[in-house]
Amino acid sequence: GSFQDAGVIRRAYDLNFPLHVVPASCAQCPAWSAFSVSSPAIVLEAVKQASPGGRAEDRPDALLVRLYEAHGSTIDAWLHTSFPVREAMLCDLLEQPTAQGRLPLEPQGVRLSFTPFRVLSVLLVLRQ
Repeated sequence: GSFQDAGVIRRAYDLNFPLHVVPASCAQCPAWSAFSVSSPAIVLEAVKQASPGGRAEDRPDALLVRLYEAHGSTIDAWLHTSFPVREAMLCDLLEQPTAQGRLPLEPQGVRLSFTPFRVLSVLLVLRQ
């Protein structure tokens, strides 16, 4: 089959970035995920504190999420987060908001459109 069907990219990440076990404070803790993406073609590459102007302290209320399309396809995907997001917007690679402006927040999360191998940076401003 194809590398997409075989899940090569996910297996490569699993090999190169193994999970680290952290003891939980209780035996019956509910499952929780900070972020999820609706398509295996989309790789969530980085999550970091936003730093317009190059200084992280400029946006202590925001996270920057960088994703890319890895299968060479054109696809719409949903980015979902458990964090309380007040506003979402597309940014360039310098973390400056782009002309497309704000992205609508929907119950499924934030809808993102990808072309083959496209990198997207999304600024998520959190509620206080």
